[in-house]
Amino acid sequence: MLLIALALVVAAAGIGAWVYYDKSRGGEAAAQPQAKPGKGRGGKGGDGGPIPVAAGTAQAGDIPIYLSGLGTVVPMRTVVVRSRVDGELVRVNFTEGQYVKEGELLAQVDPRAFQVQLDQAEGQLIKDKALLANARIDLERYRTLFKQDSIASQQVDTQAALVQQYEGTVRTDQAIVDNARLQLSYARITAPISGRLGLRQVDPGNIVHAADANGVVVITEVQPITVVFTLAQDNLPAVMQRVKANAKLAVEAWDRGFKVKLASGELVTVDNLIDITTGTVKLKAKFANGDLALFPNQFVNARMLLDTRKGVIIIPSAALQRGSQGSFVYVVKDDSTVSVRPVKVGPSDGERVTVESGLAAGERVVVDGMDRLREGAKVQVGARR
Repeated sequence: MLLIALALVVAAAGIGAWVYYDKSRGGEAAAQPQAKPGKGRGGKGGDGGPIPVAAGTAQAGDIPIYLSGLGTVVPMRTVVVRSRVDGELVRVNFTEGQYVKEGELLAQVDPRAFQVQLDQAEGQLIKDKALLANARIDLERYRTLFKQDSIASQQVDTQAALVQQYEGTVRTDQAIVDNARLQLSYARITAPISGRLGLRQVDPGNIVHAADANGVVVITEVQPITVVFTLAQDNLPAVMQRVKANAKLAVEAWDRGFKVKLASGELVTVDNLIDITTGTVKLKAKFANGDLALFPNQFVNARMLLDTRKGVIIIPSAALQRGSQGSFVYVVKDDSTVSVRPVKVGPSDGERVTVESGLAAGERVVVDGMDRLREGAKVQVGARR
């Protein structure tokens, strides 16, 4: 009996709590005001007002057509300066990073061994020249005696052959002297081109060889300098058409973020084949690089001015929308409503785009706030957010 009574008490408490909760909800709901039906989703704040947008004006003007590609700065010439003779490096006349001119002395190999060889060769040349001179005198004497019928003709012929032999010996000696003098000149290591020196590869006191792979130092020609960049093969016909017309195509070198222009130059040449693995073709542009803004092996963005379209309709790129039916814009009409206008677009320079058809100069197009627009929507044109 005690358990039954306890169960009845718990049940009564639960029923009372539910009745109290239901009355409380009913009271709160009654106290809340009824929401008024809205006049449309497109209105400002849901009240059917105009939609705030920003607009730009289609203008007739000129627009440059640029082609861009990733490029690498390549020196005009790079030379590994090596010794052309074997010997001890006794002096280095340059500092790392120095700019040198062609023919400037960079280092000196011990010249004494080459000087000795030159002296020996010159001594032998003097000796053989004296023998040649004596043989010629004897030949003239024999010819005189032969005319007097004092000697046989064979002796004259033998002496003439001896003179020719000595002439050959002297010519060989002269070549040996010239070679020795050349080897002596090679002891002076000079700059083969003008440019900037890299890090020194060998210190004085070491024995250098003509076969050393690293050489003494590397020179890179950085003024002028080139940029090798790639473009898609689809752009090749238009580029080659301009190249065949002998047009000078301006090329700009920009940093990797496309924020800072580093240098301006012009196109030099186009490669003779397409890379089948990437579908791109290489192009080379030349830059004066007077301020040394371009550094060898630096990665840059190259932008080439292919052509300039004149008298075309131009709109901000932000106004262009794309859908399943193609490209379109929202045109703001005189009654502050918008109309969806299909357009055919042309080249773009990034911030602006040309319109081939579908839009006239002077018409206003929405550039911001078009996410809630629809055909015939009422708009309020203001400043761009």
